[in-house]
Amino acid sequence: MNYREKYEEWCNSEVIEESDKEELRKISDEKEIEDRFYKDLEFGTAGLRGVIGMGTNRMNRYTVGKASQGLANYIIKENAQSRGVAIAYDSRHMSKEFSDIASLCLNANGIKTYIFEELRPVPELSYAVRKLNCIAGIMITASHNPPKYNGYKVYWEDGAQIVSPKDKEIINEVNSILNYSEVKTIKKEEAIKKGLYNIIGKEIDDEYIKELKKQVLNPDVIIRNKDLKIVYTPLHGTGRMPVTRILKEIGFENVNIVKEQEEPDGDFPTVEYPNPEDKKAFKLALELAKKIDAEIVLATDPDADRLGVYAKDTKTGEYKAFTGNMSALLIAEYILSQRKEKNTLHKNGALIRSIVSSTLADAIAKEYGIKLIEVLTGFKYIGEKIKEFEQTKEYEYEFGFEESYGCLIGTHARDKDAIVAVMVLCEAAAYYKEQGLSLWDQMIKIYEKYGFYKEGIKSVTYEGVDGVEKMQKILKEMRANPPKTFGEYEVKRIRDYEKGIIVDCNTKETYNTKLPMSNVLYYELNDNAWCCVRPSGTEPKIKYYVGVKGNSLEDAEKRMEKLMNTI
Repeated sequence: MNYREKYEEWCNSEVIEESDKEELRKISDEKEIEDRFYKDLEFGTAGLRGVIGMGTNRMNRYTVGKASQGLANYIIKENAQSRGVAIAYDSRHMSKEFSDIASLCLNANGIKTYIFEELRPVPELSYAVRKLNCIAGIMITASHNPPKYNGYKVYWEDGAQIVSPKDKEIINEVNSILNYSEVKTIKKEEAIKKGLYNIIGKEIDDEYIKELKKQVLNPDVIIRNKDLKIVYTPLHGTGRMPVTRILKEIGFENVNIVKEQEEPDGDFPTVEYPNPEDKKAFKLALELAKKIDAEIVLATDPDADRLGVYAKDTKTGEYKAFTGNMSALLIAEYILSQRKEKNTLHKNGALIRSIVSSTLADAIAKEYGIKLIEVLTGFKYIGEKIKEFEQTKEYEYEFGFEESYGCLIGTHARDKDAIVAVMVLCEAAAYYKEQGLSLWDQMIKIYEKYGFYKEGIKSVTYEGVDGVEKMQKILKEMRANPPKTFGEYEVKRIRDYEKGIIVDCNTKETYNTKLPMSNVLYYELNDNAWCCVRPSGTEPKIKYYVGVKGNSLEDAEKRMEKLMNTI
């Protein structure tokens, strides 16, 4: 069926509500109709993510219902309907409505749901799944995407996003629903009466916050530095309540919220898009920081799994931006050094990073005598490792992070947790302040200790009907004609994660990557440099990552820019 036939089918379907048909009939641009119907919005390994609107390639009540029915069918096949599903949502448009649609679909299939009374962050949903012994969890969010997007993430019983083989099995169930009339629903009143639709809130909040407090290493330091000047912005998302609560309860008294960005708002009116990776998102926070002479500036994204950081350079008085690698590795150095000092560092400890994250992590792991483990991009793979450690006892989880501004301290959640990251960074700021250092000063000391590592990323977008085809063609050509050099750097080894092999370019020997199959190419270069090419799992983009090691910050910056320009 072509896009026009799908469009006509929706316009004439008895299942589609009249007001939704009206939205479709008003579209006069043929290209717009094509974009909405040329494919079904794909339920991928991270769930759904797309533009809100009517059509098969959009986030709407029908595509969300179909995803929920597929998930329900899978849960029933697993004979796990009695355990229930936890559901949370963020501040985006339609988030509350989509969470109700998902919940009532599951309820109609006899599956109990536990739905948060108001918006909550990703890490609390991850925590709730395990706390309530649910079989699964759903988070309605599009993370840091622009306002027109929303999404649907699925978690399994361990609190991590679904991984193989569950992801493919659930995808098959969703894809096997050929008609929206197969999607079941029930009136909310009836679901409540039957004990299927359950509201949760404060009791989970309290337990979640209690878990975070367990990660405090130096409570006395916090008390001595309770006036540490902190600026925080939730960027109109879910972070305000848990961040302000945890900082207050552990003892910080000078937390300053960016008022213009304090309230949840799906339009994200004060930013181009609500991404703490984007320096422009910090404009208002930095204005406030300069006004009150703040020592640390923090921003969380709408679902509060990512954290952006600025801190003062005491030499210049300027506020300096941290990349996701930098803030994560500052946390790693702090918690590992403190655990070593307090004799709480595990002898079989492990630090986990994604393959596109900074190799400075490797040097830090070596320094503290713990295992460095690489996983594919996607925090679900770090969550999967935590579960594996619990089962095998081979390693103990110390810390895990991705370059994309996400990390996890503790194992209360199995996804990125910006709330606990805020807490630990503020504690670290207080600790280093007593040594006459800002967080930026400490970051420089880390570089001086291990070497000046620098990473960069560039994304190229391929939207529309031809986008996926173009992306596949680029990766195919790179496999057919593997580069021998990247500028002045020589390619030493090539990791092809789709084929599951590592090729030594000199000896031609091959090794197993020992990781799941993924359409990713990674080039190990001389002088501790590397680059990696991978299509995004959530957006129509190819991402190009690079990493270098220099003799100084300036030297590393120049090397990184040169390598990026070569790519």
